[in-house]
Amino acid sequence: MRTHDYDLDFRDRARRVRAWGIGLLSAATVLWVWCAVLLMTPYEADTDAGDQYPAECESRLFTDRATANDGLRRGDWCQHERDWPEALAVLGLSLPVSLAGAIMFTSGSVSCRMSAHCEAMRHLDQPATSS
Repeated sequence: MRTHDYDLDFRDRARRVRAWGIGLLSAATVLWVWCAVLLMTPYEADTDAGDQYPAECESRLFTDRATANDGLRRGDWCQHERDWPEALAVLGLSLPVSLAGAIMFTSGSVSCRMSAHCEAMRHLDQPATSS
């Protein structure tokens, strides 16, 4: 019966690792959504501290008039409101988080499945008891 207890403990640990993987993949999804919001949504930039009419800026990714990329040399305040390094930093931070989450989820899932398979094979190998 000791091997059965060890097997149950092993499966419990594998499920916890899989749950951590799901949590990390969820965190990576939040970072991807944040990056998409930074790149794809229009925004406003204040030209002064108490500006009542902020400058309208197009999204970083889908810009026609280059309002997001030209900068202050043309009197445009949009470039400094949302910088490319911020969006790329969020995307770069999501990569190791998603990689670790994928590895942990896969490892936990495979460990749990292999444990169940081994237990099923042990039960099949046991001789049938006759009455």
